Amino acid sequence: MNWIVLSLMSAVFLGLYEIAKKESLRGNAVPPVLLFNVLTSAAVYLPVILVSRFTSWLLPGDLLRVDELSWAEHLMLAGKSLLAGSSWIFASFALKHLPVSIAVPIRASSPLVTIVAAVLFLGERPSLIQWLGVLVVLISFYAFSLAGRREGIVFHRDRWVFCMVLATVLGACSSLYDKFLLADSGFRTATVQAWFSVYLVPVMLPLAAWWYREGRADSAFEWRWSIPMIALLLLVSDFQYFHAIEQPGALISVISPLRRTSVVIAFVAGIRMYGEQNWRMKAVCTAGLMCGVFIISIAGK
Repeated sequence: MNWIVLSLMSAVFLGLYEIAKKESLRGNAVPPVLLFNVLTSAAVYLPVILVSRFTSWLLPGDLLRVDELSWAEHLMLAGKSLLAGSSWIFASFALKHLPVSIAVPIRASSPLVTIVAAVLFLGERPSLIQWLGVLVVLISFYAFSLAGRREGIVFHRDRWVFCMVLATVLGACSSLYDKFLLADSGFRTATVQAWFSVYLVPVMLPLAAWWYREGRADSAFEWRWSIPMIALLLLVSDFQYFHAIEQPGALISVISPLRRTSVVIAFVAGIRMYGEQNWRMKAVCTAGLMCGVFIISIAGK
């Protein structure tokens, strides 16, 4: 399947994933939600790992086959889980406390983080058009801060906004690492996704243990069926995303903004399902943000 189509399909499932995550976290304890989420992913992939190891002939072709890895390769994938898991933790706490129509667009701005990192640490010089995209994103962020103030959210003082920005930075680093693993290091999609899912469990366990011992009295947990759906929707989205990246000729600079169009689905859900305020102003801000992200990404081809 064409990598552009795969990227758009990934965006649809990513938008549904954001809705399921908001529904699971609303008024709920974050650590157990994250733990049950990653346990669901691990439960899906552990049988695939075992079948690949002992009875690979049962698999329908090579699409789901998980390769055997060296200890060094296991460490590389464990690092991926630690990086992405840290991003999820900060993003989940932020999403619980922020309107989805503000939280998700901030999360979609990771290409801005990528270009800033390239300037600061890699000595790259973005084109004039890319700087124009950066300016559009920054103006959109300022407009979002004005919309947030109407709801009592002061961007430069709000810790949940800071958590979402930090999650976005870590998420951008994780995306760059994905490209390194799949395109440069020769890992197969199923191998990355399977072991990434398994290693997320020990990443989330310490936080869940802390909540069980210290936080249960202040933050109760309620089981909801949307919790395992978080994992299943993300697995489908990531599977399509990874396959898009590894295809010959695939451009991460195009895949990234295409996948971030998931913000449209999450934005509409925030308005329709949760009755969030100031939607017209936020819609303009979101459109500006996506336009800036598109300019940054396409100009970098």
